[in-house]
Parts: sequence; structure tokens; C-alpha cells
Amino acid sequence: MIKPKKWIFNVFVAMLTISIIVGQSQPIRASLIGKDSLTMITSPDYPPYEYYDTAGSGKIIGFDIDIANYIAKELGFQLDVKESDFNGLIPALVTSRADFVMAGMSPTPEREKSVDFSIIYYQALDTIVASKGSNLLKTQDLSGKTVGVQLGSIQEKNLKKIAEKVQNIQLKQLNRVSEAIQELKSKRIDAAIIENTVAQGFAQANPDLEFNVIASEENTGSAIAFANNSPLVAPFNKVLSSMKENGKLKELSAKWFSTNTNTLNSSLSQPQASGLNLDFRRILSDIPFILRGIPLTLLFTVISVFLGLIWGTVLSLLKIAGNTLTKKLADAYTSVFRGTPLLLQLALVYYATPQLTGFNISALQAGVLTFTLNSGAYMSETIRGGIQAVDKGQSEAAISMGVPEWLMMRDVILPQALKNILPALVNETIGLLKDSALVSTIGVVEILRSAQIVGANKYIYFEPLLFAGLIYYILVMGLTRCAFILERRLRRSE
Repeated sequence: MIKPKKWIFNVFVAMLTISIIVGQSQPIRASLIGKDSLTMITSPDYPPYEYYDTAGSGKIIGFDIDIANYIAKELGFQLDVKESDFNGLIPALVTSRADFVMAGMSPTPEREKSVDFSIIYYQALDTIVASKGSNLLKTQDLSGKTVGVQLGSIQEKNLKKIAEKVQNIQLKQLNRVSEAIQELKSKRIDAAIIENTVAQGFAQANPDLEFNVIASEENTGSAIAFANNSPLVAPFNKVLSSMKENGKLKELSAKWFSTNTNTLNSSLSQPQASGLNLDFRRILSDIPFILRGIPLTLLFTVISVFLGLIWGTVLSLLKIAGNTLTKKLADAYTSVFRGTPLLLQLALVYYATPQLTGFNISALQAGVLTFTLNSGAYMSETIRGGIQAVDKGQSEAAISMGVPEWLMMRDVILPQALKNILPALVNETIGLLKDSALVSTIGVVEILRSAQIVGANKYIYFEPLLFAGLIYYILVMGLTRCAFILERRLRRSE
């Protein structure tokens, strides 16, 4: 029989043990960031670090993703993975769009001014990728050559240092590694500086290329980036250190950097064509992934056109209302949005909105808002011209009958104006459909972005882009045909 005091003591010990276990399983969520999930942002066009499983789940997978999932699980978090171009990763982190960045990113003094870094979790080497037989073996051989590199990468920084020692190197900055490879194959550049694990994949997928490791005294490697003074740095470092000690990092490295297990082999196993080296059989398994971008592209276009038409109508009415102030404001608005690049407007809306308003606008919302504001500026001039083209006798007749001005505008003038400007509105819609590809720069996986992802995964370029071009052409032709049918019916109803 257990004595009462001993029983109470045992219960106390059990409760204390449980509280310690529970406290250890969820300390970060409760005490540091106050939420159950972590948002990671990456650039999923860099296999085997991070890339889309285009032939399977359609999700982002890779070496960095496995590490992030392991850390999140150890700290008691759910993981939410988002994407962006590489040069947009740190801006997204600074504007609180994500809790951390993993993208094979190396710490540099310039980056450390804006963000904090974890300890190095993987050591990599830079290589010179060039045409086979070019004999570009070391940095001195790059003298007088044009060399490509990914914009914002550690390789860009290292190449600038090389250029300080080796004369006459012309630097060409490109948004993606796959673009550098294509520039190399097109003979627009002589070489590219790429990390060895990625260069190996491109070299095996393109037998006409070779790579040579650059000897360097600097120890560069991949680390996790956080916002300045993030409370996540210390716990992440603790888990990374544990992964080094228990062999987990070594296990994941073997999994993803072995040519026998990564997706490179599935790409190389596809038939290779001769001549122009075009073989659409290489992307057959990835076609469903590219097609997934169609609904998003159409949704984006339809919403932007609808809202842009409404906003453009409002602006046009302000311009012809007779009020000098509203006319000047509407003209100034139109001037700004027609006089600045759409890509600049998109970047400002996406990155500045959270910082200025605190609202974490999504990539799709930012795209729709930007295109609505931009297309409204263009449509306002078209609609204004259509309204002024309506015979003045229409308005005079309505006024003589005592019809209120707003009702006259809604029921008499605008329907006739829209009928007159239908071809111009169709052209604007087609332009929006094609320009929707710009939202890929902020991480929206529409048609073009899907094709680029497939190209990065398969180490090829032309086939997925040509297929994407075919999709755009079919959509534009379908839209043009529908507009022609609508216009013909409107003429018959006159």
C-alpha cells in the first residue's frame, strides 16, 4: 500500500515530468513568435536544393526543403513554403513576408547588413562551366571572356572579386542559372560561374558542356537567412548542430547530391534529339504541371480586366465631368501609371504594401491590384474617347426628356460607348493575358513560371518555353474568336 505522502510526491513528479516534456515540445511557438507555423521562402529553380516535383506531387522538394521540414518538426512547427525569384528573397524577408529563407544562399557582408544568418549547413564549390574543349580550367583563363552568373548570388560576388585580379572579364548578370546555361549554349557568353552540385547536373544533361572547380581559399557555404534580430536564429542553429552531430545532414546530402538518386537521371533517361536538340518527349510527364497554370492565368486576366474596366470608367467620368480638380487628378494618375514600367509597379505593390500598411498582400492579390490600376489608366483614355464619340444628340434628347444625368450616362451613353470601343477593349484584354507572365517574378506559378520550373528541373530550355508559347497562342486566338462573335452579334442587334 502506497502511503499518502508518497502518492502525492509521485503525482507531483509525474506532473512535473509531463510539463517539462510539453514545454520542451512547443517552447518556440509560445514564447518567441506566437504562431503554429513557419513561412519559408525559396527560389525553386535550383535542383537539387529546391525545385518543383513537376512529374509527381507538384510540390516543392529538395535538399533545403528536407532540412527545413526536419527543423520545423523538431521545434514543433508546421512549415509553409512560398516561392520568389532569387533576387526577391531578401526583400521578401525584410518586409516580413517570411520567417526565413533557404535557397542555397551564402552569407556575405552585404547581405548581413540586411539579414541574420545561421551557421553554415552545407559547403559547396564554385565551378567554371564552359563548352567542352574550351580549355577554361582556372580563373586566369577567363581573361578577355564574357562570363555569366546568377544575379544576387554568391557566385556574382565571387566573380567580381575574380575580375579585380584578372583583367578584361566582362560580367553578364542573369536571373536564373538555366538562363546562363542557355546563353552559354547560344555562344553569347564564354563561360558561367555555377555551384558544383548544380553544374554537375547541367553538364550531364548537356554533353557539349564541361565544368572545372575553381580553387579558392574562401570557405563559402549555404546558410539560412532570417530577419534582423530574429528569435529563430538560436533554436535553428541548435537543431543544425544536432543534425551535424547525429549524421542527419550527411544523410540528406547523400540523398540529394548523389546522381543516382536525384531527378537528373530521370531527365537524362529521356530520348535525346540530334540537330537542334529539340525533343518534346522529354517534357511529356511534366505537361500536366504546365497546364495547371492555365486556370490561374485566366482567373488573373478576367478579374483584372473586369476591375480595370470599372476603374477605367470611373477615371474617364472624372476627366469629362467638368470639374477642373478631378480632371487634373485623373490626368495625373493616368500619367504616372502610363509613364512607369508595369514590372516596377508590381514590385512596389508587392513589397511595399506590407511595410506601409501592415497588410500581408498575397502575390495574386498584388498582381490583380497592380494590373487593375495599370489597365484602368489605359482604359480610361479609351473609354473617354468612346463616350465623346457618342452623338451629342443622344444626351440632348435624354436631357429634354428629363432623364437624370447619371441615369442617362448608365443606360444611354456608356452602352453605346462600350460597343464602339469593343475592339480596343479586346486588345487590352489580350495584352493583360500576355503580360500576366510578369507575375511570375513575385512567385505566382502561372503558365510561363510553370514552364521555367520544368526547364530548370530537366536542365533544358526550349521545349517547355515553346510549349508555353503554344498555350498562350491558343488562349489569345480563342479570346480573339470570342470577341469577333460578340462584335458580330452586336452589329446585328443594331
